[in-house]
This record gives sequence, C-alpha cells and structure tokens, in this order.
Amino acid sequence: MLTAKQHDLLCFIDARLRATGISPSFEEMKEALDLKSKSGVHRLISALEERNFIRRLPNRARALEVMRMPDRDGATAAAPRPAPAIVAPPRPANENVIEVPLHGRIAAGAPIEALEGQSALPVPAALLGPGEHYALEVSGDSMVEAGILDGDYALIRRTESAREGEIVVALIDDSEATLKYFRREGQMVRLDPANRSYDPQRYRPDQVRVQGKLAGLLRRYH
Repeated sequence: MLTAKQHDLLCFIDARLRATGISPSFEEMKEALDLKSKSGVHRLISALEERNFIRRLPNRARALEVMRMPDRDGATAAAPRPAPAIVAPPRPANENVIEVPLHGRIAAGAPIEALEGQSALPVPAALLGPGEHYALEVSGDSMVEAGILDGDYALIRRTESAREGEIVVALIDDSEATLKYFRREGQMVRLDPANRSYDPQRYRPDQVRVQGKLAGLLRRYH
C-alpha cells in the first residue's frame, strides 16, 4: 500500500507525463503536494523508486518513468504507456473529483475572445495542485508541439504572474485571450506558439495581463 502522499505524487507525475510527455520539476511537485521543502519530494520519489512504481531515466534531467499504478483495491498493475502528449488516465472509481468552472473557449492560434460560462468540468483531484482553477476549451492548433490539441480542455491555475517559459492564459488589451508560452524580449512581452507554422506575438507589457498558467490537460474521445 502507498501512503496518501506517495499516491498523490505518483498520480501527479503520471498525469503530467500523459499531458506533456515531460516529468514535472521538483518545485512543481512540491507545490502540487503542498510540501514545505523539496527534500520531502526527494523522499517520496526515493520511496516510489524503491518499490518499482517509477524509475529515473539515466543521463536525462527531470526524467521519470511510471512503471505501474496502484489499482483501486491497493494492488498494482502495469501502467499503460500512452502516446506522447496523451492526457490524464481514466480515473479510478474511488478518486476524488472536483468540479471546476468551464469558461468557454480560448485560442491556440490568433487570439479570440475568452467567453465566461456557467458550466463545469469534472476533474480528478490528483491533477490539480493548490489554488483556484478553471478550465477552457482549446480552439486552434498553434500549441500542438506542446501536446495541446484543438478541442482539449486546458486546466488553468489562477495567477497574475508567470515565469519565463511557462504556458499561460494571456489577456490582450482586456478583450482577447490566448494560450501561449510567456517570454520577455527587451521591453516587450512575447507570446510564443508551439507550432512552427505560427509566428510569435509581441505586445507592450501594458497590453498583456496573465490570467493563469497551465496546470493540466484533459482530452475526451468520442
């Protein structure tokens, strides 16, 4: 049996790998589990590694692979390996689910209006760290190389600040929103796509307000 923190960390790592194909950083794991220091993350990682739930990939920074997942009865099963950028696993029947507001569509292309909505999207609690979250349906293909596809649901943690290289919801001129990598270029803000067919967008800092940063991704299959 895993401890609650070990289980939560394993689910968080697995969900991030399925969403982006990249392991979360130790800082992101610390924030997601609301731990006081990274040493706690190191202990949890070591415990999961010793029990063969995860393994570290050699010669690669931040490289973890999930080997198996616990089933709902506490036993373990081999973790299915998804195609790159495929989203979070089907949730177990006993997993906590949080209803997050679904606020219409957001562009992953040219900016479009972000519509406020009254509907909600059920999300496995393990996908969300601390803080307030909302969801947006992605429209467009400018973030496909980051594994974000048209029709996906972006899970956004509310914040008004972002670090260099984070994927954010950027509100432009208080009217249009887009999902892009956030970067600074001299005195300008540059919003970068993840599709070589699109050009970066440059704005004055007073034109751009960060509305949140990407926390996860959901994809529905019909």
